[in-house]
Amino acid sequence: MPDLRDKTLFITGASRGIGREIALRCARDGARVVITGKTAQPHAKLPGTIHSVAEEVREVGGQALALQLDVRDERALAAAVEQAAAHFGGIDVLVNNASAISLTPTLQTPARRLDLMWQVNMRATFLAAQACIPHLQRAQNPHILTLSPPLNLDPKWLAPHAAYSISKYGMSLCMLGMAREFAAEGIACNCLWPRTTIATAAIEHNFPADILRASRHPAIVADAAYAILLRDSRTCSGNCFIDEEVLRAEGVTDMAPYAVTPGATLYEDLFLS
Repeated sequence: MPDLRDKTLFITGASRGIGREIALRCARDGARVVITGKTAQPHAKLPGTIHSVAEEVREVGGQALALQLDVRDERALAAAVEQAAAHFGGIDVLVNNASAISLTPTLQTPARRLDLMWQVNMRATFLAAQACIPHLQRAQNPHILTLSPPLNLDPKWLAPHAAYSISKYGMSLCMLGMAREFAAEGIACNCLWPRTTIATAAIEHNFPADILRASRHPAIVADAAYAILLRDSRTCSGNCFIDEEVLRAEGVTDMAPYAVTPGATLYEDLFLS
C-alpha cells in the first residue's frame, strides 16, 4: 500500500485544530511536515504552537520544520516555501488550512474583517499555491488540498454572512481553476469540507456550546485528507470532497468514534444542503 513516507507537506495554519491533525496523521507514515502558523508562543486562549505540534510530529515518527508565518504577508509566505523546500529537498503536498471566519451580515462586517477573511482565505490559498507549484512540478504525485466548501449558490449561504461565504468560495474556485490549469502536469488540486461541524477553536468561539458538543473530532477530516493525498494526482483532481464520503469510499462504515459526544445528533456544517 502507498504511504507518505519521506513526502514533504507544507501545511498552513497547523498549530491547532484540523491542520494539526493532518500533520500528525501524515507524520505517522514518516512524512516530513512543515508546520506553519502565527502562534510561536503559547496563547492565553488557544491551545498549541507551531513548536508544540512539531514536537508531536517527531514523537509519532515524522520529521518537522516549524515556521512562524502570517499568510497575509506574501513575501514571508514565498520565503517560507523556499526555506521548506531547501530544508527537505522539495515539496510534494500543499495543504491550505489557514482560514479566518466572521459570520456577520453586511452592515456588521467592517472593512478590516472583510480584508482579513479575503487575505487569509482566498488570497493566501492562491499565493501559497503559486509559491509551491514550481516545486510540485518536480514532485511525484503532487497534491494541493484546500479546506474549503463545495460551491453552493443557494442564497441562504450568502445572505447571513456574504463576506465569509465569498472568501471561502474563492478558495474552492482557486482549486477548480488550478485543477484544469495544471492537469497536464499532474498536479492534483482538490477541496475538502466536513459533513458536520468540527470541534475546533472556530466552532468553540463562533457557535453555541451545544453545537460544539454535537460536532466531530478533527481526526475525521485528517483521515479523509490522508486518503485523498494517497490517490493518483493525475486522476484525482478538481473535486470538492466531503470528509465522510471520502472515508466511506475507503471502506469506513462506522463514523461513531469521531463524535465528540457519543450518540449525539450531529450538527451539519455550513454550505451543505
